[in-house]
Amino acid sequence: MSRAKKFDFNQIKNYAREFRINPTDSEKLLWKELRGRKLSGYKFLRQHPILYKGNLKRYNYFIADFYCYEMKAVIEIDGPVHEETAEYDAYRDEEMKDLGLHILRIKNEELNNIEKVLSQNRKLSKFNII
Repeated sequence: MSRAKKFDFNQIKNYAREFRINPTDSEKLLWKELRGRKLSGYKFLRQHPILYKGNLKRYNYFIADFYCYEMKAVIEIDGPVHEETAEYDAYRDEEMKDLGLHILRIKNEELNNIEKVLSQNRKLSKFNII
């Protein structure tokens, strides 16, 4: 009988760090608008681990593209790969909603006009940003 692998939060932090080192172009673009509390004074973290349904031996986790603790909000940037992972994305969204988080998904192509994305009340007003 094999023993369960011990939980290692440092490993999860290293995964998140790797994602921060190699952001997509869309993530870079949105990060310029979010960093330094530029968006209505809210602090966002990028590539932030979110733990769920775990115990001290085993945690499940997601790494959110952008996370704001003050608003309990997650912003996910959806590139072409998300067309193939829609079912998993829906599962992730439900798990995060169960944690009391609000999720906003933005498609890569929407960020071609970043000003429009930032001014769209119907998306960002869900978080009471605008």
